[in-house]
Amino acid sequence: MDTDAVVAAMRSPSGASAALLLAALDGRLTLLMSVPLVIEYEAICSRPEHWLAAGLTEQKVGQFLDGLVALAEPVESHFLWRPSLRDPCDEMVLEAAVNGRAKAIVTFNVKDFQAARTKFGLEVLKPSEALRRITP
Repeated sequence: MDTDAVVAAMRSPSGASAALLLAALDGRLTLLMSVPLVIEYEAICSRPEHWLAAGLTEQKVGQFLDGLVALAEPVESHFLWRPSLRDPCDEMVLEAAVNGRAKAIVTFNVKDFQAARTKFGLEVLKPSEALRRITP
């Protein structure tokens, strides 16, 4: 999941991004996460505009992120694929996906991940599309 999808899960617990986290908790999908990606999630989710909009405290955001990390399969980046995308912040998502041998990247920014589709053969799905794929 990219940073926008993680923020959406935090801010909207009834949305598709949050449902994907619950699916990961149930073992219906695997989240892949590298150390740089965790640091990026923390930097973005800790912004006051996000935790205030979510109705959380900074401490609760920390708990949310700890839970997210506990759900994920750690990925060690053996190869860096930079630059491959237009947005340098998206590179961490791509590297975790490629090094973790993901089948798909979940993002609201489908257009920004076109190189992932063409260069690496990864599917690029919006959270609602990913959720439909795993929902029986």
